Amino acid sequence: MENIEWILQFLGRLHPLLVHFPIGLLLIGFILELLTINGRRKGLRDGINHMVYIGAGFAVFSALFGWFLKNQEDYSGNLADNHQYIGIATAVLAVTTALVLKYSLKNSPVNLKAYRIVFFVTVIVLTITGHLGANLTHGEGYLSSILPGNKGYYTSKVSGTLLAEFKTTDSLSELQKDKLNLEVRAIFAHKCYQCHSDNKQKGGLSLDTKAGVFKGGESGLAIVTGKSEESEIYKRISLPAGHKDVMPTKGKLLTSNEIALVKLWIDEGAHWSDQAVKVFPEAELALVKPNLPNANDLDHPVDKLINNYFDKNNLDWPELVDDRTFIRRAYMDIVGLLPEPEAIQKFREDITPNKREALIESLLNDNKNYTEHWLSFWNDLLRNDYYSVGGKKPITNWLFASLMNNKSYDQVVTELVNPVRGSEGFIQGIQWRGVVNASQRTEMQAAQNIGQSLMGVNVKCASCHNSFVSNLTLDQAYSFATVFSDTILELNRCDKPIGIMAKPNFLYPELGSVEGETVKDRLLRLAEVMVQRDNGRLYRTITNRIWDRLMGRGIIEPLDEMDNAPWDANVLDWLSVDFIDSGSDLKHLIKRIMTSKVYQLPMVNYKKEEDLKIKYVFKGPVTRRLSAEQFSDAVSQIIAPMYSQVAFNPNGDDIEAKRIWHLEEELGRVVLPEPGKRYFRKSFNVSKEAIKKGEVLISVDNSYVLYLNGKKIAQNKNWKVVDKIDVTEHLNAGKNTLAIIGKNGGAIANPAGILFALKLDYKSGKSLLLKSDTSWLSSRELPQGNWVAVNYDDRSWQEVRNYSTGNFKNWGQLLDFTFKPHNEKYARASLVKQHPFMKALGRPSREIVTTSREDQATLLQALELTNGAFFNEILEEGAQVWLKNYGEDPNVIVNNLYNKALGRQPSKLEKAAMLDVLGSKPKKEQLQDVFWAVLMSPEFQFIN
Repeated sequence: MENIEWILQFLGRLHPLLVHFPIGLLLIGFILELLTINGRRKGLRDGINHMVYIGAGFAVFSALFGWFLKNQEDYSGNLADNHQYIGIATAVLAVTTALVLKYSLKNSPVNLKAYRIVFFVTVIVLTITGHLGANLTHGEGYLSSILPGNKGYYTSKVSGTLLAEFKTTDSLSELQKDKLNLEVRAIFAHKCYQCHSDNKQKGGLSLDTKAGVFKGGESGLAIVTGKSEESEIYKRISLPAGHKDVMPTKGKLLTSNEIALVKLWIDEGAHWSDQAVKVFPEAELALVKPNLPNANDLDHPVDKLINNYFDKNNLDWPELVDDRTFIRRAYMDIVGLLPEPEAIQKFREDITPNKREALIESLLNDNKNYTEHWLSFWNDLLRNDYYSVGGKKPITNWLFASLMNNKSYDQVVTELVNPVRGSEGFIQGIQWRGVVNASQRTEMQAAQNIGQSLMGVNVKCASCHNSFVSNLTLDQAYSFATVFSDTILELNRCDKPIGIMAKPNFLYPELGSVEGETVKDRLLRLAEVMVQRDNGRLYRTITNRIWDRLMGRGIIEPLDEMDNAPWDANVLDWLSVDFIDSGSDLKHLIKRIMTSKVYQLPMVNYKKEEDLKIKYVFKGPVTRRLSAEQFSDAVSQIIAPMYSQVAFNPNGDDIEAKRIWHLEEELGRVVLPEPGKRYFRKSFNVSKEAIKKGEVLISVDNSYVLYLNGKKIAQNKNWKVVDKIDVTEHLNAGKNTLAIIGKNGGAIANPAGILFALKLDYKSGKSLLLKSDTSWLSSRELPQGNWVAVNYDDRSWQEVRNYSTGNFKNWGQLLDFTFKPHNEKYARASLVKQHPFMKALGRPSREIVTTSREDQATLLQALELTNGAFFNEILEEGAQVWLKNYGEDPNVIVNNLYNKALGRQPSKLEKAAMLDVLGSKPKKEQLQDVFWAVLMSPEFQFIN
């Protein structure tokens, strides 16, 4: 029996050697396989086949020997189990790949599609297995720990300092014992967890819990209280380097100071503190308003603080930007629009000393444009979309009203966490289709979203296991999620229940209890706890986000890692306390930042990402590209409206008319309408009272001819335009009939629909609203006789179908589909549902919280802006309008274009180049090229 055990143990220890063969063979084989797609490089076939067959064989032996290793050695825990199971799956998939390949090669003609799909899956699973193996060998933070912002703050220097402190006293106080224990546990975390934790209990020893430490392992008690010389852990760590039993076997050995601290801790009774060990840096919750330094020539608080920062970093104050640059920057940041040329000229001529502050004030008072611009920021942050996704309702109406009324941030947070009517969608969570893991249940999503968006902390990692990037534990994540749950949640580590039930708690329990009998009670308590002044993290987080929005880079980066060190803590804390003192007024915070000289400094372009992300020194605002919405709105202002419909229309009438069309069926199923004409009728009665006014709104995709009581009233071929028609004189007392010829264009089946409303006002004050709905009648074929007449017999016609719901929904709300007077000339991009063009320019989906958008240009953006059909259609439409408005005068066109787009006249060189392109009589195509050149210029694309 013993002979068999050592043989199995020997074979098991060959596992680390064998695993490299399937990794190398299968990965290289897959890369070579990609090179043979579409029949290329046929000479590689034999070599690839051998790699797959041999790799599959080694995968089987690796899995078998790995099983020997796990059972003969001291590997246990979830990580080891997961590595084993996925390793076995890799072996099975590798063999399956080899078998499918062999079968595919026997067929004629050879079809390798199925084999390549299985091969791809095998390589993915192989990669996961390798990653888990690396975590098992080198520790779970092996890859993530070296990433920027993920490095712990632990340093062995602390050990020496503490040791010196403890040597000066005869007996340790309770506080000192706590400090000693927390430092020893920090040593364990950084030097021992990679082999001895709940996820990997080598030798049966776990050092990340009190129970695990005092239970010991297979070699006996790790800790013998008061007797370090008898404690197995002290024996191992004090052995000389190179000894076969020295610990740790991986990573750096403990320093002499660290060994001395562990010895002292054991000899002093191995006291265990109730506090959680802080392996990672953690910001103080409390806020204290820093004193402002003296700066005789500076009045603004932020300028005083930055002046002190500049002095420490040997930096000089640059000259402030000129008026033209400032007004464009201020407009873009507050309302998201370009200033009109007249506004720029007026501002430049203004000699009032405080005109910049007055401009900021006036823009902030433009509630409508302020709200429509900042709506995108909040939609990203609160993952709010315009349509219900997986049971998660939009909060758009509530959010828009909150911004319009400048609701205090305290009230915003309170109503998000403890929902009022309209804000429930924030904590509802998406109900994903199919089976999802425990970390994605809706209650956990609520905890994750609040943690990330409002508190700047990553709860997602701790939703599966103790976090690798922060001090959050699995228990804390589940305790927070339980606040939103009707039932008590059981902790799941890596999607496996562990038999521990969570108790409702906030992430920072020192701020107060959130316990309650019901979810409603707990949410009320949670809201109260979160918005209290002591929760400095809440206010630092939003202050940091607003600073990033206005200055291009946060005081703390990344924005969701608020435990990271700020480049200047005084600036962040002063602004945060000032924000609280203002009554958490968001506009006050924006104004406070923008009225500083700091905001008015020239933009800085950090050419190296390292200088911007890691070695950052503040020198001024960071150069920013226009967002997808800002770019779209600017093009709408200058060239032509980018979007004709909105998903949310704050100025609408709530007419709720439906897009209707003839019911199109095929084999008993409702299908998209075929191209061609369809015929529609609707009869209605008009009272004999005196009519004051009758007005029609109509849009038909693609075109229409409208009749009322047998008379042709209007027609239009552009469905994006809503026709507003006065029909008062065409109405009769008694029965009236509307008739429409609707035409669906295109070559194949596509969406079609009539959108219609008639508002009839009587002099008595009564009114009638008739709208397109399923009570209308339609015919596929041209009816016989005078089908537009009032008395035509339409009883054989069928009811129409509502094509504006379900899978056929293709339209938003047209801005002009309202009886209200309004001044909107184009749809603001923030109100438009996700559009392929904006998606290409970086607008995210709202399925996850997005706190910052990628600012770097991408290949997709370049293609969309150069060859995209949608963008070119807008330029073409705009060129036609400009040629009509400016009479084909190239000088007028160039001057107006530069004034509108860049807020200045073109230089002589620029004008000459543009005139050369336009010629003496510009054509549509030439003007499109000129538009494109200006819109693609860095001066237009960036906020300077």
